[in-house]
Amino acid sequence: MKASKSSHPPGVWIALGLVYVVWGSTYLAIHFAIKTIPPFLMAGVRFLVSGIILWGLVALVAKVKSQKLPRVTWTHWKSAAIIGFFLLLIGNGGVCWAEQKVSSGMTALLVGTVPIWMVLLEWGRKKGSRPGPRLLTGVLLGFTGIAVLVLFRPGQGSLGADTPWALLLVGTSLAWSWGSLYSRSAKLPSSALLATSMEMIAGGLQQLAVGFLIGEQDRFHWSQFTASSVEAWVYLTLIGSLVGFTSYIWVLQKSTPDLASTYAFVNPVIAVFLGWLLAGESLTPSLFLAAALIVTAVVLITLGASRKSQGN
Repeated sequence: MKASKSSHPPGVWIALGLVYVVWGSTYLAIHFAIKTIPPFLMAGVRFLVSGIILWGLVALVAKVKSQKLPRVTWTHWKSAAIIGFFLLLIGNGGVCWAEQKVSSGMTALLVGTVPIWMVLLEWGRKKGSRPGPRLLTGVLLGFTGIAVLVLFRPGQGSLGADTPWALLLVGTSLAWSWGSLYSRSAKLPSSALLATSMEMIAGGLQQLAVGFLIGEQDRFHWSQFTASSVEAWVYLTLIGSLVGFTSYIWVLQKSTPDLASTYAFVNPVIAVFLGWLLAGESLTPSLFLAAALIVTAVVLITLGASRKSQGN
């Protein structure tokens, strides 16, 4: 039986609020970071450093409390590597790669399809729940919004996305959704923070490996890094990962995937506004229409899923 919204403790709502605000700003931070830092190497170092810092903090707290760290096994590392692959290598890495060609606001809108995939994956799994009319309406509206984004693409310099890049971002959302659902049943250490640090370390190493495989090291030049790129990387590492990703994983473990995925319809609003305000990304009627469809879709999906969970 899933917990209803009313059963969630205040800490869940605080953590979810942090995800709303922090991740709404990370799309723009990625935009600035990859201007002079290759995307996979930027993201890989980001999550590797964040994971090591978080592991150190968990160990420090355990030492202060005169406790031992939970036992970590190879099975735990295997689970962390799988989660890191789907959430960080494919999910986050794909976003960083796509933002070389797609605006931060458009990226956030397309990633806003995560709740749609959550519903479909839940429906498709063995003994999964069939979505009701509200959820199905949300799925239909969501894919309509994606079609508007792709078919009514604005001109040069606007919040646009070519079809291959749009499909890539939809694919990263699917991978992120699958990884999120898998993480809820994966065999991980009893400490959620320790497990999160392992996922960031494993995912960061995978991102670095891909970066080297595609030759990003040839474009990695310290002398060419701009102050804005470095500042954005620091923000992504300390705030986007340590605060945002850790909060997301904690909410995912303490509540339901439906509630955790609601960040996806808040983030685009913040990301589009920041992109317009700080990066000069233009706004068009088709963008507002697509945004309205996608936001309405994920709201319907979230409300429908919550109603279903309360009735279980």
